Amino acid sequence: YLRIWALSLAHQQLSLVFFQKTLNMGLEMSFPANGIMLYFMFAAWFGITCAVLLGMDVLECFLHTLRLHWVEFQSKFYKAGGEKFAPFNIRKLLSDSTTD
Repeated sequence: YLRIWALSLAHQQLSLVFFQKTLNMGLEMSFPANGIMLYFMFAAWFGITCAVLLGMDVLECFLHTLRLHWVEFQSKFYKAGGEKFAPFNIRKLLSDSTTD
């Protein structure tokens, strides 16, 4: 759960940085230019925020389920009692069938 808490802190800091670099710049301009600039800055802020934060969330979910599969599920049911791997060999298969 500390991973999830750390990612939520990273989300907050990234959102703050994105806000300061885009929307805050548009708010500091003078009147006629700030309305037009805010329109474009909001689109940039929205696009960057959605892309980065959604990417982080998807990565978080993927890594969490991967950890659950490998650490918890596989360690309970894995019994190394299988057969030794023998790659497919057509010549050996044909020679065994002709000798029989």
